[in-house]
Amino acid sequence: MTLNIIHVDMDAFYAAVEEEDNPKLKGLPVIVGGLSNHGIVTTANYEARKYGIHSAMPIFMAKQRCPKGFYISPRMKRYQEVSKNVFNILYEFTDLIEQVSIDEAYLDISHIDLEPLKLVEEMKYKVQQSTGLTMSVGISYNKFLAKLASDWNKPNGIKIITKEMVPNILLPLPIRKVHGVGPKSARKLNGIGIYTVEDLLGLTVEFLEELFGKSGREIYDRIRGIDNREINTNRERKSLGVERTFEEITDNKEVLINYLKTFSEELSYDLKSRNIQGRTITVKIKDENFIVQTRSKTLNEYINDLPRIFDMALELLNDIELDSKIRLLGVTASNLITSELEQLSLFD
Repeated sequence: MTLNIIHVDMDAFYAAVEEEDNPKLKGLPVIVGGLSNHGIVTTANYEARKYGIHSAMPIFMAKQRCPKGFYISPRMKRYQEVSKNVFNILYEFTDLIEQVSIDEAYLDISHIDLEPLKLVEEMKYKVQQSTGLTMSVGISYNKFLAKLASDWNKPNGIKIITKEMVPNILLPLPIRKVHGVGPKSARKLNGIGIYTVEDLLGLTVEFLEELFGKSGREIYDRIRGIDNREINTNRERKSLGVERTFEEITDNKEVLINYLKTFSEELSYDLKSRNIQGRTITVKIKDENFIVQTRSKTLNEYINDLPRIFDMALELLNDIELDSKIRLLGVTASNLITSELEQLSLFD
């Protein structure tokens, strides 16, 4: 089967940008996040992770584990600039790109007449030469396996997963590595003695569907190397948003609010950099049971400034019943219009 999908993931992106801009930080634990006691870690570099620091951890806890670390407030404008540079380089290789976030993307390379490993090595070289940053890349024949592979040899790694390697390469992996298996699902499976993909392969599709509903079929297929999701290469935006899946689920409202502020800042900058405004703000959460809830609000005017985006997002978050721990949070702007058209509409 053709190796036509790659997943690109920049290594500790925010912290890496800070290190590149200030070389004195290299080799030292760098933590990017809110600096108040109520702040949370947005990104920790690999030196900081040796102390057990991870994203969504409260800053006060990070400081307890690593008091001599370097704690830096996020500079979203700078991260967006570097991200744009990275993606401009990726678009030199292919237009078939699905950007997942500021530092992550899937690429379809099926039309490129170059051996995938050589292509990825050239891509990594160009990004590092231009930005000083490294990225980890997974190469495979579908999105699930490519993303799994990109996480295999971090940082600055390359991993190839071929059809012939499946399912053997997946057998020892913990079930949490399977896209679609969250903490609560993992606990259910652990309760019946299922801890690894090898254990999971022994379950029938009917059993998984009874246990997890329609996602049971997806889990059954994925551990057998089947993932038919296509890469969405539509670059025409009807909406613009920021969302993250947390490394550790949380029901801490202060943590969620701090993430919401960071995402609102990133969204505001992204809208302004594209010279667009939105009239509808949507907040999305996904809980530990993979249940998704959204809340939206539409204004009479178009906005792209941080204070109003955050105020609306906070109001929407407060309208959601948080009965379970949250694994994903997102903020999206829709009903978009260019700023020039909004200015013209004032004279209508």
